[in-house]
Amino acid sequence: MTASVTASVTAPETAPVPIVLAGARGHGRWHLDNIRRLQDRGLVRLAGICELTPLAEEELDGLGVPEQSADFGSLLDATGAAIAVICTPIPTHTDLALTAAERGVHLLLEKPPAPSFAEFRRMADGVAAAGVVCQIGFQSLGSGAVPGIRKLIAEGALGTVAGIGAAGAWARDEAYYRRAPWAGKRRLNGVDVIDGVLTNPLAHAVATALALDGSTRAEDVTDIETELLRANDIESDDTSCVRVTTKSGGRITVAATLCAEEPDEPYVLVHGDRGRITFWYKQDRVLVQRSGHGPQEIEYDRTDLLENLVGHLTHGAELLVTPESTGAFMKVVEAIRQAPDPVALPGDAWELIPGENRRVVRGVDGLVAAAADTLALYSELGASWALPNEVSSR
Repeated sequence: MTASVTASVTAPETAPVPIVLAGARGHGRWHLDNIRRLQDRGLVRLAGICELTPLAEEELDGLGVPEQSADFGSLLDATGAAIAVICTPIPTHTDLALTAAERGVHLLLEKPPAPSFAEFRRMADGVAAAGVVCQIGFQSLGSGAVPGIRKLIAEGALGTVAGIGAAGAWARDEAYYRRAPWAGKRRLNGVDVIDGVLTNPLAHAVATALALDGSTRAEDVTDIETELLRANDIESDDTSCVRVTTKSGGRITVAATLCAEEPDEPYVLVHGDRGRITFWYKQDRVLVQRSGHGPQEIEYDRTDLLENLVGHLTHGAELLVTPESTGAFMKVVEAIRQAPDPVALPGDAWELIPGENRRVVRGVDGLVAAAADTLALYSELGASWALPNEVSSR
């Protein structure tokens, strides 16, 4: 927690803390359920919901009768909210965050925090100037596995760390890209969106790998290579990899697809010369394999990020995911934004599964795993459709 964050909270909030949720449908339903959980414990009170179409009574089951409005600023004024949870389209994040900050309202801002590094800095600087705190919604960074693995690395359990890989083999059907006007777009009406596999659905893989390397701030990143491809008929990428070089000399390769043959749990892999650690970050599950020891499986607890923000405001708990601690992730977003548009895979590289209405890239599951295992990019692994000239450095 930075000194400026510490100084910003001059008087603690008292429970239940009033909350406004902006964006209560789609992924916002998860936040609605989480607020219901915390409200049942007496920690928060849902004071308002900002949606273009008000929620019906059945959608608010167990949440009382919060005020509803499509005007975010007016809703914050009317409810006296202390926290705003923002789960709206990516291009709206910065303006909504600043609308809240100007009113002294603290923030839980969904990932990715912004579609460009410039918008990220505008948001982070504005929040800091307003004297409010902001938690960025990378839920995996609330896992106890992150400090647990960092401790194992520091103690030398793996010997010298050679690098960190991450793999995400997920599936999304064609309806996923029709769910909203901005879905699968790099830009919409001249505004950056950057809704790609590494920047949105599997953004946690990138952020978690950077956190395990201890390279979370913008200045920790020295170089980024990208390979952005797509099987679907979209602007953005659905099958991509990125390699980040950090100031400490670390190498981080993240490979991901939304066109998996057999979708599986994403994971981060720490490579050492005396062993390795696999972290399935959605499950808070860790496997430690090292020479001279049998395999060790560990399951960690997770701190909910909204609960952590409430704890920060009520009794000074350390905030887990500040904007500054996502600066390195935003450097990756910026490299993807500045890279050439994703290359369409040739028709013989993928097939449509009719029953599931989704496109599958042949052999991509093994390729994603190999990239995490070797820290190589797709083109270096010999994928016929990933050409070296698709790699760009930033």
